[in-house]
Amino acid sequence: MESVFILIPISIILAFLIAYFFWWSGKSGQFDDLEGPAHRILMDDDSTDRPDAGKPRETQQNEP
Repeated sequence: MESVFILIPISIILAFLIAYFFWWSGKSGQFDDLEGPAHRILMDDDSTDRPDAGKPRETQQNEP
C-alpha cells in the first residue's frame, strides 16, 4: 500500500511531462509536415552543380 503513495504522484508528474513535451513539439512545428520528408527521399535530384553534370561519363573524362 505504501508504494501506491509513491507511484501515483510519479505517474501524475510523468503524465504532465508527456503532455508538456507534446504541446511543446506541436508549438515548435514538429508536426507541420509529416509526409514531406518521406516524399523528398524518393524524389530524384538531378543537381546541376557542375556545368558538365548532364554529359555522359565518357565525355567528361576525355575533356581537358
